[in-house]
Amino acid sequence: MSHRFLHLAMYIESFFMTLLQAIAYGIIQGLTEFLPISSTAHIRILPALLGWGDPGAAFTAVIQFGTLVAVLLYFASDISRIVKAVAGGIIARQPLGSDDAKMGWMIAAGTVPVVVLGLLFKKSIETTLRSLYIISGSMIVLAVILLAAELITARRSRAGVPLKHLGDLSWYEAIGVGFWQAVALIPGSSRSGVTITGGLLFGMTRDTAARFSFLLSLPSVFAAGLFELVKERHALLATTSGIENLIAATIVSGIVGYASIAFLLGYLKNHTTYVFIIYRFIVGGALLFLLMRGIIPEL
Repeated sequence: MSHRFLHLAMYIESFFMTLLQAIAYGIIQGLTEFLPISSTAHIRILPALLGWGDPGAAFTAVIQFGTLVAVLLYFASDISRIVKAVAGGIIARQPLGSDDAKMGWMIAAGTVPVVVLGLLFKKSIETTLRSLYIISGSMIVLAVILLAAELITARRSRAGVPLKHLGDLSWYEAIGVGFWQAVALIPGSSRSGVTITGGLLFGMTRDTAARFSFLLSLPSVFAAGLFELVKERHALLATTSGIENLIAATIVSGIVGYASIAFLLGYLKNHTTYVFIIYRFIVGGALLFLLMRGIIPEL
């Protein structure tokens, strides 16, 4: 009897520990997907520090469905308007007949670079590029580039150059930011971080860069999550606990992600991204130090 009780106690402890890990991953995903500090980096760093296994690129991609739903809910009115305009333009044989329809097609065009490059380098992205050395380097290098973008934006403001809002964007800027989004395929770079950086370099206001970043993420995040769910469905859905953990992480990431969107858009209306730049330097530098001292393993 005591032997069975011990096994039951060990099972319950293992179940809740795994569930707590899934919830922790969901919180990190939701919090860091939209802040320019890299969700992939933090999802790799946490298990390395706590001795957990790497959840893997497939798990990370699937729980992004939670943050995808957060974007859909937060921008529901914008998305509905754009979708209706695109559909109406196609029916009327005037695909670019309105600003909203044009925005929809620009988002589609801006998604092409990350899809093409993601498929070309998929194997490296899921294996060698998940090295913590690469992640630490990405954290630091992209912090430098974001700092440069902030300095350029400040110089434009001092010179009286008007910054662009969502309705001012051209095809050149949309596709340009799309190429910046492709940089986010390198773990540690941050999807929101690189697209906001690209937006600033193209002369957008900070909150406009963030809004376009979130809208631009919709097609690629949906495609990546669906692809990984179908491809890795047998591993991800092999056990009941695995399914429960995946669902828990996804739900938590969505709730936290919605709050993160609201926070960042409000914050960037009156603040720079310097706090995130400093954070990236600190985390990237600390991670590199821990790796070089052998305190945490590289993989």
